[in-house]
Amino acid sequence: MWTISEDYDLDTKPDVTSFYKSKYISIYDAIKQGAFSRFFDKDAFALYLLKKVYLGADESQLVTLGQICVEAACHDKIAKERPGVPDIRKKAFEAIMDHDFEKMLDTYTGKVKLAYMREALTGSAPADSRVIRPFEQLKRLEQAQKTEELVQAVDWFYNQMVDPTFEKRVGDLEKVLSVSTEELSGFDWQDFLEEEAAEDAYRRMQHQLADAMTSFSEKEKQKKEQEQKGGTQVIGLDDEAIAKMNSYIELNYGRSYLTPLEAERINHQICTGAHADCTLYFTDGILANMVKVNAQSEYARRTKEVNWRVYEQNRRMAKQNIDMLTNVLKRALVARNEKETYVGESGRILPNRLWNIGRTENRKLFLQESRRYNTDFVVEVLIDGSGSQRSRQSHVALQAFMLSEALTNVGIPHRVMSFCTFWDYTVMRRFREYEDGREANLRIFEFYGSSNNRDGLAVRAAAAGLLKRDEENKILIVLSDGRPNDIVVNRPNSRNPRPYFGDYGTKDTAMEVRHLRNAGVSVLGVFTGEEGDLQAERRIFGKDFAYIRRIDNFSAVVGRYLKKQLEETCN
Repeated sequence: MWTISEDYDLDTKPDVTSFYKSKYISIYDAIKQGAFSRFFDKDAFALYLLKKVYLGADESQLVTLGQICVEAACHDKIAKERPGVPDIRKKAFEAIMDHDFEKMLDTYTGKVKLAYMREALTGSAPADSRVIRPFEQLKRLEQAQKTEELVQAVDWFYNQMVDPTFEKRVGDLEKVLSVSTEELSGFDWQDFLEEEAAEDAYRRMQHQLADAMTSFSEKEKQKKEQEQKGGTQVIGLDDEAIAKMNSYIELNYGRSYLTPLEAERINHQICTGAHADCTLYFTDGILANMVKVNAQSEYARRTKEVNWRVYEQNRRMAKQNIDMLTNVLKRALVARNEKETYVGESGRILPNRLWNIGRTENRKLFLQESRRYNTDFVVEVLIDGSGSQRSRQSHVALQAFMLSEALTNVGIPHRVMSFCTFWDYTVMRRFREYEDGREANLRIFEFYGSSNNRDGLAVRAAAAGLLKRDEENKILIVLSDGRPNDIVVNRPNSRNPRPYFGDYGTKDTAMEVRHLRNAGVSVLGVFTGEEGDLQAERRIFGKDFAYIRRIDNFSAVVGRYLKKQLEETCN
């Protein structure tokens, strides 16, 4: 790296794990680091990535695209000076394909990366039509001379390949670059950071992104594999940190709407078993019950504006979905109130059946009328508000809003809450109560993703309020990505809780869902995550889960389930 860059003051964090795959991967990564620093402004490039992530871009996908673009822009430049580089590159690419071939096939960005490496090894252009245009853009990037060209390329790739709605929802590249240093330094980057250091969090994140640009590792895949193998994040807290914890939660999530006595009683009742070391925190959100203006409140305010802008851009589609779902519910409710007529032994006499008297044993000579069995309904909508939802939070908010509007239209009482977990606090954020009016639905646009998620505890907490309702028919709808994942908090002088993720988190959440169904509550899972996590969603919710591939199909999918619940209770 120092040799290529000709800068012996250049610092880096070596990627030791790549050396175990192949020494050529490590050597070529070091060559790219030196070339990246020599030909481009890596800090400026990392700052762009930081701003894009800050505005809601998916970090792992953005990093992958950045890696491909940096590779394309740097290789030819350094190969002209050092003839040995192409041979090292070839051996590195062969080793990467040996280790990560199947992983790269799992994602669109991975397929583009694979096509680029294949072309470097064999000289053959890609045959996949979806990959051809990005591949051609990468080849053009080989002529890039300025950091601005790199930035423009990555931004184009992300908006075209990963999130085609990003520019419409958030803004173009100019909007991304306009994010100020003050905004970045005020944001909580702990959800993204992989290491601890003394410097400012956002500077750490910037350096982390800069280092990641010259590695071809599959970051998201490695993270999932680590979770599956049992590698979850563990945080040790001392007494001073614990004393400040409640104040921190209050500052960043808003004051609780419960009194301390009410909160203590609820935690005593609900935080048991696998969740005995946890704490529930109920709030109306930082914007409703703010302690003081800070970076988190500004982020919440800005996210609300973005969510509203997405709604405005999709207003017609949203109205169609709301109307469609409303009509489905109305028809089902009307059917429950229709009169049924049948022949019986009392009621209004039927002259055409009088011939049976004295001739047969048939005593059913009368027409009887009755209304179908009519009972009340109540719905709880629970939204996964963890950091994994950040890249799609506007669409999740829109789904919840459409559902809430339709339920309001037909007069079904419902509550909407989201949940996330910070340290050992599971924050239950209330958007509307069961009996609130239509104006409360607009608060759903305050939704944003943050921190981790302890799904089993959140389902149990939401169910506690639902089960207290007088309505006979109770429905819980959970909008989640099917990936329970919570950090472990080690407190002084207490047992260490079991890591909550993977198989253990999935089983615990599935058990809470089964308990609810046994108690007579209908539970529907609405899947909002990546297709690779569908299996976990199936394990949690069984046959009663809906996969919303396109948001404009939301009402049809959810409407079928609600219609079924309404009709089944008629029989």
